[in-house]
Amino acid sequence: MADTESLRQIAHSRAPLSTWLGVLLLFALFGVIVLAIIGPMPRGSDYEETRAKKRMEKLKTVREEAETALNTYAWVDKNKGVVRIPISRAMELTTAELVKQKPAPAGPIATPQAQSPAPATSPAPAGSPKPGAAQPAGSPSPAAPAASVSPPAQSAASPSIQAPSSPSPATQPAASGPASPVPTTSP
Repeated sequence: MADTESLRQIAHSRAPLSTWLGVLLLFALFGVIVLAIIGPMPRGSDYEETRAKKRMEKLKTVREEAETALNTYAWVDKNKGVVRIPISRAMELTTAELVKQKPAPAGPIATPQAQSPAPATSPAPAGSPKPGAAQPAGSPSPAAPAASVSPPAQSAASPSIQAPSSPSPATQPAASGPASPVPTTSP
């Protein structure tokens, strides 16, 4: 029981003066650190207003310099005879020079080489390309226009071309529906 009473005395006893003095010094030290950090910082809304005014003045001077550089005559290098002219005049001179020139003809357009044709799996009508043959990218499939041109009544009566078991990507849209063969005439 003596132990519990001694614990109560310790818990209810006053802290020594040195402890209070140490806590007080810690708060003072913390206050000094905060003042050292915040002290040099500007106070009030006045600071932001002055910064905004400086930015606006700089922007105004930059725009004025750009305006004068774009719209006035001036020497760039007097020894070499290089001058700056207003941009509107430079555009007029450039367009006048381009009007005098004749356009250059375009060079030949390179077409991709055709790949070797794959063996046909079904007979194809004469004059039309084989359904399994590879076609250059970007070229229309010949079976697609034939399917869209023929009326629906005729396509049901006419024999349809069967698509190969694994069609190439170029012929997949053409093989999606029944198509009637395109009649060919031989001379």
